[in-house]
Amino acid sequence: MTISDRHRRILDAVQQAGQVGVTQLAELTGTSEMTVRRDLEQLADQGMLERYRGGARSLTLRGEEPPFAVRMHEGSDAKRRIAEAVAGLIVDGEAVVLDSGTTCLEVARLLAPRRLTVMPLSMHAANALASAPQLRLLLPGGEPRRDELALTGPLAEASLAALRFDTAILGCCGLTPAGMTAYDLADAAIKRAIIASAHRVIVAAEPAKFSRTALAFVAPVSALSLVVTTDDASDEDTTALAAAGTIVHKV
Repeated sequence: MTISDRHRRILDAVQQAGQVGVTQLAELTGTSEMTVRRDLEQLADQGMLERYRGGARSLTLRGEEPPFAVRMHEGSDAKRRIAEAVAGLIVDGEAVVLDSGTTCLEVARLLAPRRLTVMPLSMHAANALASAPQLRLLLPGGEPRRDELALTGPLAEASLAALRFDTAILGCCGLTPAGMTAYDLADAAIKRAIIASAHRVIVAAEPAKFSRTALAFVAPVSALSLVVTTDDASDEDTTALAAAGTIVHKV
C-alpha cells in the first residue's frame, strides 16, 4: 500500500467513524502504530483531521444522517445501558417530552410500564407507548420525516410551546463543548422547542457523538442539565463538556 493509499484509507475511516484510535488504524492499514502516528501528524499538519492522544478525529461536518434502520443496529448495548440510566432518572408522575432517535426509542420502551405523562416526538416511540396501561400519552401535531418518523414543523413546535414538562429527554447528532448540533434545520428547531418546554433537559448520547459536529446548531452545552453516556467515553471529552456547563454521567 502506497503512502497516499494509506492516507486515504485513514481519512475515510476517521470520516466515517468520527474518531478512530491508532491501534485500529494500524490494523486497518496493515502497518505499525509508529507509522500511523507519523501519518496522522502529516494529515493533521495539512488540516485534514485533528490529532488527540491515542488517535484522530474528523474535522469535517457530517451532513447526512445514517438511515434509521442502520442506526437501530449500531451500538445496541451502549444504547440499552444509556436508556436504562435515563429511565432510572424519571420519577413516577412526571410529565416527559421525548425526542426522536434510536436511543430515545429504547427509553420509550422502558417508560411504557410507568405512571407518567409522555409526549413523544416520534411515531416509532408513540407506537411503543400506545398500549401502555398506566401511561398518559400526548400526541403532538407535525409532519413525520420519512424513515425516521420524527415529527417536525410548525404544528409540532406549537404543541411544544403550549405545554411545560418536568423533563425533556433528547437524542443528539453531535455534541461538543461548542454546543449541540443536528443534521437538519427542522430537527434543530424541534430540539430547541423541546429544550424551551422543559424544566430539566437530559441528553442521551453515545461517546461517538462527542466527536461530531452536524450542520444545524441547536443549543449551547449550558442549556443541558445532564448528559448520560457510557463509561468508555474519554475523560478528555467528558471533562470538556462539564467545563462548558453541564453534568456528565457515565454508565
